[in-house]
Amino acid sequence: MAAPLFQNVFVKDVRRLSAHGRARCLQARRHFGVSCCLTAKVPPPRKPRERVEIPGLEMITYGEKMHYVPGLAKPIYAHWERDYKDPRYYKAPPACEMPLHKEKPCYVYHQRTSALEGVRQALWLTKTKPISGLPPQLLSLTESSANQIPDQDERVKNCVVVICIQPVVSDQDLFQVRGQSGLLHNCMDPLPEVCGKQEVSDTADHVLETFYPVSPTIDLQKVQVYKEELNCSGFREGYPYPHAHTLYFLEGADARCKLRPEQFRTKMLMFTFGNALARAQKLYGPILDRPITVQAVGTNGRIFQFLVFQLNTTNLAGDDGIKNQVWLEEDVELYDFAKVRPLIKKKQVKIPAGLAGYKPETFSKFLALYLHGAV
Repeated sequence: MAAPLFQNVFVKDVRRLSAHGRARCLQARRHFGVSCCLTAKVPPPRKPRERVEIPGLEMITYGEKMHYVPGLAKPIYAHWERDYKDPRYYKAPPACEMPLHKEKPCYVYHQRTSALEGVRQALWLTKTKPISGLPPQLLSLTESSANQIPDQDERVKNCVVVICIQPVVSDQDLFQVRGQSGLLHNCMDPLPEVCGKQEVSDTADHVLETFYPVSPTIDLQKVQVYKEELNCSGFREGYPYPHAHTLYFLEGADARCKLRPEQFRTKMLMFTFGNALARAQKLYGPILDRPITVQAVGTNGRIFQFLVFQLNTTNLAGDDGIKNQVWLEEDVELYDFAKVRPLIKKKQVKIPAGLAGYKPETFSKFLALYLHGAV
């Protein structure tokens, strides 16, 4: 089952690590909250025209004439308050007068955040240990012929040809698939743990990578109007599929926000962590009883990014103790080229027409993530 994912990850009270500066600096404290997207961008207000008042001179206006008169000043009337609420003419109060205004700022990671340090910054913010590649027990799911699709490679090749080639050479209807940050594949039961207790305990020896003098909050939106201790997974009570299985991200889905590959993987990691944290707070509260696993797949149609995240701790106050874990496999190609016409240079065919360089192992990894928890 798929549903749009609308989440913002809030980073509160982030200070520098002891390794970022002097040895006597305080430990960094991270406090995360996950909430639904409740904000919208509004056009900036117009700057009021400056009125110059000269002492001793009375300004002559066209107020008594009830119509505009060239050469006379515009009258100034008292502000009229309606005795009813009209949402069309609602005027928001200043931020400092809002009920949710806080003196301590909150750093927000949203769908269009382009983190400067990329995945390294996300690893520090989420207190996570990186592991290259996908877990072996997950990849072994597709080795059995019972878990494979009949004519799997041929079906994938046909899908690529239909998507990349056929709409160009034939007249067909156009379709749109819309979503802000991705699609969420839900399940009735949570995904099993990838690592056991001993491997989770060994993460305490991992040292988080720092990027001093760059602040961990760089490129995050700084706001002072927010709700505290709010964790929303996006689903109501009693929903039959409350657990997140896999998040799917489409690179380039938002034409107004184009992220580089490193920042795109950062977005995958941050939203996967936020979803796992929201579910942990919902199930166990502040103390995590058992790890929570969430997967993510990012693609532009040809190149895939595979990510498996395991939330081992919700204590993000310091750099010591148990760390979270993430398995990340970057830039995995499904095929080399899909051309409508062959590429010819100097009377030689460099790239033939059609699908070339199909890599079946890429779809096997995609299928392994899909089957995780089901077999």
